[in-house]
Amino acid sequence: MEERTRAYLRGRFRDHYRRETVTPPPAAAGREWGYIPWRAGGPTMIRHRSHLDLGDIDDFLARERPRHVYFSAGTYDDPGAGSMGEKGWRGSDLIFDLDADHLPGVTPGEDSYKEMLEACKGALHKLLSFLDSDFGFSDLTIVFSGGRGYHVHVRDSEIQELERDGRREIVDYVRGIGLDFEELISRETVAGLGRRTPAEKRSLDTRGGWSKRAHEHVMDLVREVSEADDERAVAQLKGFEGIGEGKAKAALRAMRENRTEIESGNVDVHPAFFSLAKVVAAESVTRDNAPIDEPVTTDTNRLIRLPGSLHGGSGLAVKRLSREELEDFSPLIDAVPETFQNHEITVELSDPREIELGGISRSLGAGTHTIPEYAGTFLMARGWAEKGRE
Repeated sequence: MEERTRAYLRGRFRDHYRRETVTPPPAAAGREWGYIPWRAGGPTMIRHRSHLDLGDIDDFLARERPRHVYFSAGTYDDPGAGSMGEKGWRGSDLIFDLDADHLPGVTPGEDSYKEMLEACKGALHKLLSFLDSDFGFSDLTIVFSGGRGYHVHVRDSEIQELERDGRREIVDYVRGIGLDFEELISRETVAGLGRRTPAEKRSLDTRGGWSKRAHEHVMDLVREVSEADDERAVAQLKGFEGIGEGKAKAALRAMRENRTEIESGNVDVHPAFFSLAKVVAAESVTRDNAPIDEPVTTDTNRLIRLPGSLHGGSGLAVKRLSREELEDFSPLIDAVPETFQNHEITVELSDPREIELGGISRSLGAGTHTIPEYAGTFLMARGWAEKGRE
């Protein structure tokens, strides 16, 4: 990046911070702060700063106009100490990070930025389902990162003192790591007709957790094949691993004859159906897990982006979102700062680029272009363009 481009971005970030008010996180005085300035030679993190070192956050942002700004998940006795051992850890928020380019089924370079962020929003909804329904967390902050995806900050008191191992267990749960079908089912002893000894009925709990998710996928399959003719239904069931024609026919018959039992969670209506349910449950982990970035969640000392700041790799806002805002939130429109709207600038591209931002989609060839400032800021921040001479 040329100095002319850096100087322009520094100045416009300053203009943005002069007109915006940024709300610090809870317990801001106990957190470590860090930032990356606009400097030649690549990004260099300045960290181990306390809130006292920075001063008023709005004054600091307008004065330093950093490229990126972060605060720690952890709180400390002495957050400005130069080493983690000297800080005196008190506790940490539980942070979840979803990056669009790390999601299964997303191919950077083939999928557009907009498509990747839409996939990431879907992954966010899966994560929130776990945090709400399975864990019952109540103190959640949802943030668009300004770049590749979303962050969720959990600040419930019971997780503050969890260390790495405890946080890893939460990671494993939401990612479905090590999930075993036998652990999902409950067993009930029942008296079997014509039998001398009681039998066991195996069921999936329909009330919540991974058992409920597995059962929902089983029921989706039951409904789908029940509406198909026999030939199509058997062919579909044979597509599951370990299900041959004999098992497929037996499982189909069991589905049609025991629909009410299956709806209640019973997966023991026939051995062939039990085998099928086991395969479907395993596939539900792939479909329903939340593909979070594990090191972020397990790290009690992690630095995370400050909501309300600007992302120096995109020029978009790091935006805190309410549940009501989330559904209709369109990051490539709603995270475009007002500072960069309503006028145009000139940029120089060395290579052709596609850009979809602020409600417009354009193909730009190599050369000089006059475009909306938010688009130019995005291209320059990404390192794809230099500031043109006006």
